[in-house]
Amino acid sequence: MSSAQQRLSQVASHFGPGGKKGVAALTEKHPDDIVVTCALRTALTKGGRGGFKDTAAADLLAGVFKAVIDRSGIDPSLVNDISVGSVLPPGGGATEFRAAALVAGFPESTAVKSLNRQCSSGLQAIVDVANAVKSGMIDVGIGAGVESMSSQYGPGAVTEFSELLESHPESANCKVPMGVLSEQMAKDRNITRAAQDSFAASSYQKAVKAQQAGLFNEEIVPLQVKWTNPKTGEEQTITVKADDGIRDGQTAESLGKIRPAFAKDGSIHAGNASQISDGAAAVLLMKRSTAERLGQKIIGKYVTASVVGVKPLLMGIGPWKAIPVALEKAGITKDDVDIYEINEAFASQCVWCINELGLPQEKINPKGGAIAFGHPLGCTGSRQVSTLLTELKRSNKKIGVSSMCVGTGMGMAAVWVAE
Repeated sequence: MSSAQQRLSQVASHFGPGGKKGVAALTEKHPDDIVVTCALRTALTKGGRGGFKDTAAADLLAGVFKAVIDRSGIDPSLVNDISVGSVLPPGGGATEFRAAALVAGFPESTAVKSLNRQCSSGLQAIVDVANAVKSGMIDVGIGAGVESMSSQYGPGAVTEFSELLESHPESANCKVPMGVLSEQMAKDRNITRAAQDSFAASSYQKAVKAQQAGLFNEEIVPLQVKWTNPKTGEEQTITVKADDGIRDGQTAESLGKIRPAFAKDGSIHAGNASQISDGAAAVLLMKRSTAERLGQKIIGKYVTASVVGVKPLLMGIGPWKAIPVALEKAGITKDDVDIYEINEAFASQCVWCINELGLPQEKINPKGGAIAFGHPLGCTGSRQVSTLLTELKRSNKKIGVSSMCVGTGMGMAAVWVAE
């Protein structure tokens, strides 16, 4: 039994069969609960080619901020702080993100910060706001995430290491490209290409079905942007309201024909890894007592989160280590969770984590994941919350977990309850 499975077993034995005691406690409502009253995102579009290829990250952020104000009806002056996760912008995007908040309609009294915890930046931003509300530092806040990979992704995203960092073997591993280390992990952990392609095909198929059924419509904010036609060079004004990376007709067989990206005999390729994308998302949080006083509609509750470290060369196993810690903190078992939103950075790492944790496939990313519609690095952690809470409500389910692996060797997870 793996160490993660042992932790899950310990949680189950502590709270009894099915974790009933834990679930009952988790779903109780208390005035000090940290609740979500709005969770929205933009569409996710293809990096360099999609609807947002000519739109700056801060402009995407301004659009989703304005939508949160409009959808929730919150008085902008009541929002004390905004935390934004982003990975690629120079200076962390701090200046532009403050400007985006002002453009969206937040007054000068609303503070703004940016942060970077790689692929979990959006989730970390939400957790930071939740903790600030819980401690009494603020009353109302927004946790958000954004990334324009069209404009800022490339070799320059990783700086050169000094001799000091290069001289330490584990430190030097922090800059190994994720595709390369994921390829090695797939070989070391015996995740076959067939298993990866099957998982990736399922992600596409679920996303196509969800998009055709309109299941993303509630969480997506349509944005009007300027877009330059690459064929004619003509600038147009378009409305982006749907994820444009979702491709119909993908099967394990069709994906099996794509050439490996990182090694001639490799298993990872463009079809079974997350797409390079652009997008933004934002989540409005406050205490239950505050929401009730303000007449805010509560859509979910933040329970707890975990952040862990793993070996840099094994960054993909992050969810395997982080999820049991979050479940233990929440006092529930893996079986008590109705939906897991686990970021599909690579099919290889996602398949391994799911198998090692013993999670049922039907509970994983029911509307597809990053393989199908993209992984704008800083946005994903906040995007998952809108996707998760919307689907829990639609399917009349209660408990969800969001999680992701994190570059340089980390993992993060959070537990949510829908209302």
